[in-house]
Amino acid sequence: MVKYQDETLDRTFAALSDPTRRALLARLVENDHLSVSELAAPFQISLPAIMKHLDVLTDAGLILREKTGRTVSCRLTAQPMEQAMNWLNRYAQFWSESFDRLSAFVEDKPWPMQSPAPPNAQPKVQASRSRAGSARGRKKSSPPGRKPRS
Repeated sequence: MVKYQDETLDRTFAALSDPTRRALLARLVENDHLSVSELAAPFQISLPAIMKHLDVLTDAGLILREKTGRTVSCRLTAQPMEQAMNWLNRYAQFWSESFDRLSAFVEDKPWPMQSPAPPNAQPKVQASRSRAGSARGRKKSSPPGRKPRS
């Protein structure tokens, strides 16, 4: 049975949807244990705003916060990201197989080649029936600054 509503995946993708939160995670990839103030240092937003982003990441299970004395440090957790990658990999495999089948189909049946037209030949243009009918009934607009005749 396919599980369509997975709250863990929803929280993970919602947390990853924000560029600031992705940047915070990228900083934690570089340095596993960073204090909140060290993590917030390069950002041009307030510390309370950083704390809200960290709350979202914590709720999604992407980071853990540990308090030692007065210092709160953050570190990455892998499980939610692994679940998201597994979910994405299933669809990547599906699309890869679909594109492989399409490629095999196209390679087995080559497209018919059109003979090149002579250099002086006029291309044949055929108006569709709907355009031909509508062109007859069009009214011409009056030039700018003039009133239409009644």
